Amino acid sequence: MQVRPANRKDLPEILEIYNEAVLNTTASYDYEPRTLEHRTAWYEERVKANFPIFVAEDGKGQVLGWSALNPFHSRIGYQFTAENSVYVAAEQRGKGIGKLLMPPLIDGAKARGLHAIIAAIDAQNEASIRLHAQFGFEKVALLKEVGFKFNRWLDVVYMERLV
Repeated sequence: MQVRPANRKDLPEILEIYNEAVLNTTASYDYEPRTLEHRTAWYEERVKANFPIFVAEDGKGQVLGWSALNPFHSRIGYQFTAENSVYVAAEQRGKGIGKLLMPPLIDGAKARGLHAIIAAIDAQNEASIRLHAQFGFEKVALLKEVGFKFNRWLDVVYMERLV
C-alpha cells in the first residue's frame, strides 16, 4: 500500500469511491452521484488553492481510498481552517486505509500554514469518529437533525484538530 499525492489520472477512481458513498452511506449528504466534470473542477480548485489531496493505492496501482483538505468557509477570516474528507472504497473499509491517509493530510495542513482542521461526520459513523479521534481530533459540537438523507433526519458531529 502506498499513499501519495493525487493527480488527474486518479480522478475516475476518486469519483467512483465518492459516488458509491453517496448512493449507499451517510458519509456524504449528497443525494446524486457527481460527474467526472464536477470532480475535475473540484480537483482544479484544490490544486489552485494549495489544498492537498492524497490517494492510497495497492501494489497494482488501484486507488483504494482518498483524502483531501477543503475550504471550510469562503470568508477571509476562515483562511487558516480547512475541512477534511476521507473516503475508502466499500470493499476496503475497516482495513486501516483511513489510518494511512490521515498523517499526510495533517502534514499537508501544517505545510500550508493552517491552524485548524474540521471534520463534519454523520453522528452514526462511529468508524470515522474513532479514526479522527486517533489522530487528535476532538468532538466540539453535535448538530441535531441538520441533515436529511434516506428518509431520515441526521445528526452531525463536528470534530476539530488544531494544527
